[in-house]
Order: sequence, then C-alpha cells, then structure tokens
Amino acid sequence: MTVATAQAPAGQGTERHPAWASVRRLRTLGMYTLSVLIGVGVWQLLAMKYGPSLVASPTDTLSAARELAADGTLTNSIIASSRRILIGWGLGVLVGVPVGLLVGQIPVVRQLLEPYIEFFRFIPPVAFVTLAVVWLGIGESSKVVLIFYTAVFIVTVNTSAGVMAVSDSKLRAAENLGASRRQILRGIVLPSTVPHIVTGARLAMGNSFLTIVSAEIVAAQVGLGSLIWTSRNYGRIDWVFVGIITLGILGFVFDRVLRIVASRVLRRYGVKL
Repeated sequence: MTVATAQAPAGQGTERHPAWASVRRLRTLGMYTLSVLIGVGVWQLLAMKYGPSLVASPTDTLSAARELAADGTLTNSIIASSRRILIGWGLGVLVGVPVGLLVGQIPVVRQLLEPYIEFFRFIPPVAFVTLAVVWLGIGESSKVVLIFYTAVFIVTVNTSAGVMAVSDSKLRAAENLGASRRQILRGIVLPSTVPHIVTGARLAMGNSFLTIVSAEIVAAQVGLGSLIWTSRNYGRIDWVFVGIITLGILGFVFDRVLRIVASRVLRRYGVKL
C-alpha cells in the first residue's frame, strides 16, 4: 500500500508535466496578446488626441500598409533592407569572433588592436555615412560596409570579454595536463565563450537596424529607411508609421529566429535564450 501510494503521485506528476508546459505557453501567449492590445489601445487614444497629421491611427496605418504592399513598395523595401542587414551583420560576426578570440587570448594582439577597437567603437556609424557614399558610391557596398562596421566591434568586444572571463584554474589545469594552445582554445576557451558570442551577435543585430535607417536615408532608392524619408517628403505620416512598425516587426522576427537557432544548435554550450 505504501509503495503504491508513493508511486502514484510520481506518475501523476510525470503525466501532468506536459499539461503544465502547455498551460505556461498559453499563459505566455495570452500575456503577449494582452500587451499588444494595450499598446494598440494607447496608440488609438494618441491618434484621437493629436489627429492624423501627427499620429496615424492603427486603421490608417493598416490601410497604408495595404496600399504600399499592393504596388510592391513595402515588399521591395523589406527585401532590400533585410539583405543589407544580413550581409553586413554576417560579415561582422565572421570577422568579429576570430578577432575577439585573438584579442582575448593573446596579450600582444590585445595591446596592438585594443587602441583601435576602443577608438572606433565610440564613433557612431552615422558619422561615416557621407564618407561611405563618397568612397563606395550609393550602391549596396556603402550600406553593407556601414552595417559591418556597426556589428564587428560589438561582436569583438563581447567575444574578447568572454575569453578573458574563462577561469585561470581551468587553463592552468589544461596546461599541466599537456594540452596544446589549440586544444585549450577548442576544448575550454571557445565553449566558455559561446554565450558571450551569441549575446554580441544579438546586440550587433539590434544596432544594425539603427544603422540601416541612416544609411538608406542618405543613399538608397529602396529600403525601409528610404521609405520613411520619402514618406516624410510627401507628408504621409501613415507611410512613416508603416516603415517604423515594419522595422520593429522585422527586428523582432530576426532576433527571435537567432534565439531559436542558437538555443537549439548551441544548447550544449550553455546557450539558453
């Protein structure tokens, strides 16, 4: 009787676990939905107070989005901006990770590169927009280079910080066991640094959206930044709202995809997002 009684709750707990997980997911979805509804409600109240010349209402913005989507403007803008962000951000991650590993692990490299990293990372990309256009023209290269500039320093700093945060005791233990520098890098340093790399990649992605608007306003015929600037010239506040909201949604989707991929692919390195 005692054994049966003890086993029953354990079995019930195991059976109820998936149910509780579903309840938590539904609760999270419900909170997200409630948050969005409250936000839309506040937006509608602001539109009613200030009028369409200052704040486009949710319905006006939705109508403008349909208008821009019908002639292909919105779709082309999303594709152009997404392509520039992904290329520039991807190059920034590919360069920033190995540079960060070198800076964090080799003192000589850190001493040589740190002055430049600390100098340039405080200069905003918008300061280089004019030079990028003069040097590279108004084509895709100028936008991609500006986004690369945005991403590479963020990834480098986060990666090097992760390397330098590795416990000295682990490194000394590996050296005493005869591990080579490459083995230490692959077996200890890199696994410990992966969460910092992912964080740097996410921060770089967010800042890339800040840069793309400035770059496209100055030197682009198509893109969300160009759409926002053109809408301003035509006095279409509803189009401006469409561009801004699209940027926010696009950034949310990109970050969510990055989190899901990183959590599943890099789970063994302690990445939990």
